[in-house]
Amino acid sequence: MPISDQSLLLHAYRRGFFPMAKGREESEIYWVAPDRRGIIPLDNFHIPHSLRKFLKHSGFHYSINQAFETVLSSCAAPRAKQPDSWINPAIAALYRDLWQRGFAHSVEVWQGAVGEQLVGGLYGVAMGAAFFGESMFSRQTNASKAALVELVRHMNERGFRLLDAQFYTPHLGQFGAQEIDQADYLVLLDDALAHDARFV
Repeated sequence: MPISDQSLLLHAYRRGFFPMAKGREESEIYWVAPDRRGIIPLDNFHIPHSLRKFLKHSGFHYSINQAFETVLSSCAAPRAKQPDSWINPAIAALYRDLWQRGFAHSVEVWQGAVGEQLVGGLYGVAMGAAFFGESMFSRQTNASKAALVELVRHMNERGFRLLDAQFYTPHLGQFGAQEIDQADYLVLLDDALAHDARFV
């Protein structure tokens, strides 16, 4: 089913769906609602010891919504192990519009001062007390992991209740990510949407 506008996209998130394209050059967008859903519990977020040690001396600095367009395009760009992308131009346009409307947000990781060298980041959508993580990228060792750590810190500070990771992966598992049934996810989603939290 094609997506026609941002309002429909927000409605889909509230119902447990998210959009994907089969490839960067594919024009059609599909709704996805996996039977098993990946989430990252905010109250049981685990930072591996080696990463914690690395971040302490990394020189990384962080910002919110300072380079959304660059983060989005970097997430969609070809990678060595993932030459294609599910972020096609239509999806990218939708998230730009959501950012302008205050629903989509980015976390940026900089080497040195904010605004100097962007080395990693992530973006997603916030509604109620839920954040729907969409994609992340890294140009330097551990930069995308650092973005996730900063995201969780920011969400906990602002009273969020649900971090949707869409799919469970072993990479996310090291942070405490879990895979739950979609029905259980929808219960958590309804609870999070019933609460109010401001991302910025």
